[in-house]
Amino acid sequence: MAQAAGLLDQDQLSCSICLDLLKDPVTIPCGHSYCMGCIKGCWDQDDLTGVYSCPQCREAFTQRPVLRKNTMLAEVVEKVKKTGLQPAPPAHCYAGPGDVACDFCTEINCKAVKSCLVCLASYCETHLQPHYIFPPLKKHKLVKATGNLQEKICSHHDKLLEIYCRTDQQFICYLCTIEEHKGHVAVSVATERTEKQKQLGVTQSKFQQRIQEREKELQDLRQAVQSLKRSAQAAVEDSERIFTELIRSIERRRSEVKELIRDQEKAAVSRAEGLLERLEQEIAELSRRDAELEQLSHTEDHIHFLQSSKSLCVPPGPGDLPSITINPHFSFESVRKCVSELKEQLEDVCKGEMSKISKAGRAVGIYGCFTETGEPSEARATAS
Repeated sequence: MAQAAGLLDQDQLSCSICLDLLKDPVTIPCGHSYCMGCIKGCWDQDDLTGVYSCPQCREAFTQRPVLRKNTMLAEVVEKVKKTGLQPAPPAHCYAGPGDVACDFCTEINCKAVKSCLVCLASYCETHLQPHYIFPPLKKHKLVKATGNLQEKICSHHDKLLEIYCRTDQQFICYLCTIEEHKGHVAVSVATERTEKQKQLGVTQSKFQQRIQEREKELQDLRQAVQSLKRSAQAAVEDSERIFTELIRSIERRRSEVKELIRDQEKAAVSRAEGLLERLEQEIAELSRRDAELEQLSHTEDHIHFLQSSKSLCVPPGPGDLPSITINPHFSFESVRKCVSELKEQLEDVCKGEMSKISKAGRAVGIYGCFTETGEPSEARATAS
């Protein structure tokens, strides 16, 4: 039986009217159970209307149901009383961290579902039932369970703060209106809430409009960033291609200059080597004749001397070899000078063009700023 009782919810063995274990339990046609005396007292008040309803599910009966004791449920309640066990509420009914506890649960800390601004108390589902059943309690103001009920009470009169003083901009009770707030502009909290709700609605509309505007700017900015990235990538690729072509062009010009110098060197050296060979031949011939003259000058045969001197004394002619004039400053210095000047001109051109490129690069960007109050000023995005 202890195990059986542990499997029962508290609502199954408690009367939702008196909130205690069922006494003489009766089950009405809709299936809900109550104490015999509690349901009789409740329906006695309905005799004036002639309509009898279940306090829990509100099912109405045009004729007052005949009440008979539920013997099986009565036996369970009696055994629970004898064992001293109380049925446990469902696990979700326990008050956890951040929950508001029921002010009427003593042994078990149940979670409150509603707070009454008249009773200034919080109730679990079970202890809240009288507020749904008894006419005087039905008029009470129920709100979502809150743990700061004392903040809604006037510290001077211990009454509910249900009036708002617009003059002093504070919450007051009805006794405050006839004392320290007498003559002030005061309205009900509900009226002030309605007025403030309208103002909040206007402010909220402005916020929503601003959100839409900023979301549009956010989308435009993201698109501008993507466009900027694509443009930058295209510029990098084009620059790489152009500079690669420029480098290749310079390489070709370097090869051409090198080939020109080598060709000129080869032609000049070839001409010089021809002249060298012919000069060497002439020198050899002149040396031979000089030696013959030297030998002839020492001969003692006068007839031989006279016969030979006629042919040997013929002075050497200019022959086919032209006059040779050697430039002591002969070199490719002028070529070197031209290449150096070309280098300087290219550097000057590159420096001037790089200045233009840098200026054009700094002009590309996304600009925007905020004022000191946080309001956005004009922003623009450029990408090309």
